Amino acid sequence: MILKKEKIIKEWTDYNGHLNVAFYVHIFDIAADVMLDNFKMGGDSAKKDKRTTFVAEMHTNYYQEVRLGEEVETHITFVDHDKKRIHYKLSMFHREKKYLAATNEVLSLYVDLNKRKVVEFDADRIKIMSDFVKNNSSKFNSDKLIFSGKLKK
Repeated sequence: MILKKEKIIKEWTDYNGHLNVAFYVHIFDIAADVMLDNFKMGGDSAKKDKRTTFVAEMHTNYYQEVRLGEEVETHITFVDHDKKRIHYKLSMFHREKKYLAATNEVLSLYVDLNKRKVVEFDADRIKIMSDFVKNNSSKFNSDKLIFSGKLKK
């Protein structure tokens, strides 16, 4: 389940000649926005409904370097939620060589921007997420999840 494809540009590389740590997270973040937009809690929701997510915790693993000019694909490899939290894991693969470059596991909270407080997901968002999980859970990999005990079900 590919969310986004990116080509590594010079501004994202460091003195070691590979993708800088901060830009791994940047690529994961813009891919997560695709997922969140599909769940109606991304940028449009923040502007229109004043509801969105804030990252509470993040765990990133780096497996193999990616260099200037190479392309990566970011895949969604796990999603779950409770009434106020969304837990997901993204995996970055080298587009040509197909190796796993990095993973990013995230626990985010649903926030009412008017109050700047955590709130329960709206019913329509719960349905969208639940349907997505139900339809795709056979493709998910729940091995080695750091935040699996954080949801309150």
